[in-house]
Amino acid sequence: MYEINSKQSPKSPYFFIPLSAITNPRIMLQDNSFTSLLFALQDVPYGDFTHKLIPTLSRERIIGVRLPALRKLAKDLTKQQPEAVAQFLNTLPHHYHEENLLHGFLIEQIKTFDQAIAYTEALLPYIDNWAVCDTFSPKLFLKHPKETYTHILQWLQSPQPYTIRYGIGLLLSNYLDDYFESEMLSLVADIQSDEYYVNMMIAWYLATALAKQYEATLPLIQSQTLSPFVQNKAIQKARESRRITQEVKEMLVRWRVS
Repeated sequence: MYEINSKQSPKSPYFFIPLSAITNPRIMLQDNSFTSLLFALQDVPYGDFTHKLIPTLSRERIIGVRLPALRKLAKDLTKQQPEAVAQFLNTLPHHYHEENLLHGFLIEQIKTFDQAIAYTEALLPYIDNWAVCDTFSPKLFLKHPKETYTHILQWLQSPQPYTIRYGIGLLLSNYLDDYFESEMLSLVADIQSDEYYVNMMIAWYLATALAKQYEATLPLIQSQTLSPFVQNKAIQKARESRRITQEVKEMLVRWRVS
């Protein structure tokens, strides 16, 4: 079932219709893309809401499709139209924000690691906002932590800010528990960037590391060697976390920098 064209606010109830009620997906394909399917799922108020969250992206490039509908579409297209999916995954760049989101969700459906990593590396240079960057993460990467880590090391050296952010995001989500190594903290802390969305992810990573790997992370915060923005933002995010004790939150204040 697919969400379609609610003219109410983003918090209002959804409206759903089956894909078969829209039309034949094969007929709706235009220029080997799924753009028409995405517009059939359009929710204009949600598009307005999305634009407020991603001010770096022009409103014209946002169709307005909710993530559950996009994930459902990706699953169904993978089952029903594998050839069309292959064409779409080999066609870059895309114009619409939701095309990039769909691209990532289609990568999540791939069953082999080599293919998933190859398609991810092909998409990364075309990611131009935090929402696409932070939304897709193939489960295969969790099943192949050593192989994925070698690629993360390369991504952290990229000149592309959202490729760097993606690599840090994977270290945050996949490598702060069983696969954690102290060198990962240094890798992230040593990143020097003027990009806001890179520095925000560094701070987010360190705040999460304080919650999950406290003893390894605290000396880094105590050293005050991070940039003032990253240092203070990491402390702020840590103090906002429910996973960190009140005692630690009060202690962190002393390592803020001006």
